[in-house]
Amino acid sequence: MISTNELISIILAIPILLAQGIWLYIDAKRRGTYAWAWGIVGLIQFPTPLLLYYVFIIRKDKKRRH
Repeated sequence: MISTNELISIILAIPILLAQGIWLYIDAKRRGTYAWAWGIVGLIQFPTPLLLYYVFIIRKDKKRRH
């Protein structure tokens, strides 16, 4: 049986993971990187995919533009 705290945690985690996965997919597609891979990784855990995306995609893209 699931406790009340576990149920609340699940209910809070689902929209966070969905939002993260969707944002990663959309931004990766706009930047021309592996959109599906980033979207799926974004659905798995929080916030590690965002940190990795920033380090490997966003920072690299900023350096390339300057």
